[in-house]
Amino acid sequence: MSGDASGESPTGDVGGDGNAPADAPIIDETLRRIERAQRVRRLLMGVGLLILGGVTAAGLTFIGFNLADLTRTFPNFLSSLWDFMPPDFVDFTTYTSENDIRGPRAVYESLVRPGTLVESLAEQEGLVGLSVITIAIGFCGTVLGFPFALTFGVLGSERVVPFPFNFVFRGTMSTIRAIPALVWVLIYIPLAGLGPVGALLAVATDTVGNLGRLFTDELEEIDDGPIEAIGSTGASDPQRVVFGMLSQVFTSFIAWTLYIFEINVRIAVSLGVVGAGGIGMYIQQRFFGFLEFGKGMAAIIMVIAIVLSVEMVSSRLRARLRPSEHESKGFLDALGELSDSDKWLGTRSKE
Repeated sequence: MSGDASGESPTGDVGGDGNAPADAPIIDETLRRIERAQRVRRLLMGVGLLILGGVTAAGLTFIGFNLADLTRTFPNFLSSLWDFMPPDFVDFTTYTSENDIRGPRAVYESLVRPGTLVESLAEQEGLVGLSVITIAIGFCGTVLGFPFALTFGVLGSERVVPFPFNFVFRGTMSTIRAIPALVWVLIYIPLAGLGPVGALLAVATDTVGNLGRLFTDELEEIDDGPIEAIGSTGASDPQRVVFGMLSQVFTSFIAWTLYIFEINVRIAVSLGVVGAGGIGMYIQQRFFGFLEFGKGMAAIIMVIAIVLSVEMVSSRLRARLRPSEHESKGFLDALGELSDSDKWLGTRSKE
């Protein structure tokens, strides 16, 4: 039979009733609808960028930002940077300060005499002693704030305390977070004075708000399966929280705590600048008191070393908490790996 009689069109389309060609308008309409949606998205993105640019320009004008003034004073800024050179490490330890050993040589002389480092730590003097004070403020503030952050974080979750009662704890954490640590240290002046103790309390309080909110957000994302399984065994509410909820986010909680510890060390430096002790106070005195910019630059280099060291240790600890790093090993084996430089630096090849 001919092609027309068999129902097959000369072009190869099946069905002589014209159903296949009838789909073409539907396809064209779909394409036009997609193109219109893309044009609308581009238009909205363009309008959004214009609004963002306008609001930013208005904000810059409101605070008195003037690019011409900055361009005019930029050469003076560059020339002022030379006042910070060379860094003067004369106050690196008590030994270098008493013997007037300056520049990078002060660091070398202190390192080859470890007793001078211990002396500075004992007397809490020199860049070494002040740096340890700053680290101690960040570390102890994190440790003291952790149990309160855990308590408020758990009670702030709607899975534990029903709405709207959980917002009592969420609101408390939000209130704490709304007040910067620089303000908390001023609030604690009548209690502890303006010093390392006040800075410690400020960091601990700030930790409760920031870390507690992270804990709450983590608990909102966990699976319901383990919680229901624990509940089906007749477990109490505290057991459901500990074994059904916290067991799912244990490593995440530790990782977030280490991250907040990094931030708290930086906050401790900032608190020192307003007089709360530590290396930040040394920087403030050198820049605004004695105008000894070389010594101030040496302290800034110490701050960079502190922050990078804390961040490196924290990042390696967080890397060990990843699921791929969980290996069954004894306590002595884990302790022995602390001396494995390849493991800490992440340079060991994977087997």
